[in-house]
Amino acid sequence: MSLRKLLSRRSTLAFRLTLWYAGIFTVSSCVAFLLFYLLITSVIQDRTDQELMGQVNRFSTLLAAEGTKSVQNAAVIEAQAAGVKKVFFRLLSQDGQAFSSSTMAYWEDITIRETAIQALLHGSDHVFETITIAGRKDEVRILYAMLSPSIILQVGQTMETYSRFFDAFKGIFIATMTFLILLAAGVGWFMARRAVSGVEAVTRTAQKITGGSLEERVPVKQRGDEIDQLATTFNQMLDRIQVLLTEIKEMSDNIAHDLRSPVTRIRGIAEVTLTTAKSLHEYESMSASIIEDCDRLLAMINTMLLISKTETGVDKLACEKVNIAGLVQEACELFEPSAEDNGITLSCSVPGVSELAGDARMLQRMLANLLDNAIKYTSAGGVVTVSIAENNTQVLVSVQDTGCGISPADLSRTFERFYRCDQSRSKPGIGLGLSLALAIARAHGGDITAASVPNQGSTFMVTLPKTAPQDFLTRKA
Repeated sequence: MSLRKLLSRRSTLAFRLTLWYAGIFTVSSCVAFLLFYLLITSVIQDRTDQELMGQVNRFSTLLAAEGTKSVQNAAVIEAQAAGVKKVFFRLLSQDGQAFSSSTMAYWEDITIRETAIQALLHGSDHVFETITIAGRKDEVRILYAMLSPSIILQVGQTMETYSRFFDAFKGIFIATMTFLILLAAGVGWFMARRAVSGVEAVTRTAQKITGGSLEERVPVKQRGDEIDQLATTFNQMLDRIQVLLTEIKEMSDNIAHDLRSPVTRIRGIAEVTLTTAKSLHEYESMSASIIEDCDRLLAMINTMLLISKTETGVDKLACEKVNIAGLVQEACELFEPSAEDNGITLSCSVPGVSELAGDARMLQRMLANLLDNAIKYTSAGGVVTVSIAENNTQVLVSVQDTGCGISPADLSRTFERFYRCDQSRSKPGIGLGLSLALAIARAHGGDITAASVPNQGSTFMVTLPKTAPQDFLTRKA
C-alpha cells in the first residue's frame, strides 16, 4: 500500500479502529511482559537471597563448632571455589571494621554501610541491599548478618544470572513486541474492514441514490448484527421515501387535474366577457362566477393546509371532554335535509351519552366529511346508517351506506389526497374530505378503516380512544 493511499485512509473509521485495536493490544502485551519480568526477577532475587542466607548459616555453624580461624579459612576457600569475581566475604567487628576477608581486589569499591551495621546491632537478623558499581554491568546483592554477638558477616554475590536474564528478556521482548504489533495491526485492519464493510455498503448506496438511482438498496447479509439492522432500517427508509415521492407525484398530477378546470373556466369567462360583454350586468355575472371558482380554490388550499397542520401537529388540538354521541346526532340532523333531497334514508343509532377526550370542532368536521361522502355516493332509495359502539377504552363510530361501493384496487388509496375513483370524477368535490377525516382521527390517537363491496355499499369505521394520547396538548382557543 503506497504512503499516499495510507495517509488518505488515516481519517477513516477502519484506520482509527485498527489504531485503537493495535494500541490496546500493544499496551496489554507490555503489561503482561512487565508482570512476567517482575515475577522472574523476584524469583531470581529470592534464589540469590536464599544462597546468601545459606552461606550465613554454614558460617554460623562453623563458627560455633570450630571457631573464628576456621571461618576465615572457609571464607577464602569458598570465594576461590565460586570465583573471586562472583562472591566475596568480610568478617566485621561491631564497630564495622573488617578484620578478615576473601580476596577483595575486584570488590574494593564496595564499602561497609554504617546503617546496616546499626540495624543489626539494634536487633535485626539480617540486612539486604543491592548496589551498582560504576563501570560494571552486573549489580551486586549484599547481605549483612550476625554470626555471633561480636562478629558480623558481609557477603556479596554478583547478580550475573539476573543480567543474563535481562539481556535475553530484552531481546525476546523487542522481537516479540515487533511481531505482535504487526500482527495486531493486520488482525485489527482485517476485523475493522469486516466491521465497517456494511457501513461502506450503505455509503455506496447513498452515493448512488444521490446520483438519481432511488431503486438501489443496501445488501443485507442476514447475520442479524448491528450492520444488518442499519442496512434494513436504511432500506426501509428508502422504501418510505420512494413511496412518498410516488405519492407526491400522483398528488401533483391530481392537483393539476383539479386546478386546471376552474382556472380554465375563470380565464374563459373573463375572455368571453371582455370580448363580447356590452352591459354592466354581464360584467357582474363574470365577477360572480370568478368569485365562486376562487372560493372553491381557496377551500381546496385551506383544506390542504389544515391536513398538513393536523398531520404534523403544528396546530395542537384542544383536549376537552366531548360527547361524541351528541356530535353524531347533530351531524345527522344537519345532513338530514340533504339526504331527503336526494331520496336517501339517513338512520342514526347512537346512545344518549358517549364521552371521550378530544377537539369537538375537529371531530365535527370529521363526521361531516364522512356523512357528506356517504350521501354523495349513495343513489336515491339508498340508506346511510350511522351508529356508535364503545368499550372501556375506545369509541367506534360506523358510517355505512348502500351506494356504489369502492373497487378493491381503489380501496387501499381511498384516503390519499386528491385521489378519487374513476366513477367519482363526475361528482363534485376535491378529493380531500377523507384525507382530512383520517388526519383528524389519527391526531386524536385513533384511525379510520374502510370496507366496501362494489355496487353494494361501503362502511367507514372510526376508532377513537377515550383518553387523549400523551402528545395531545391543549391548544388555547
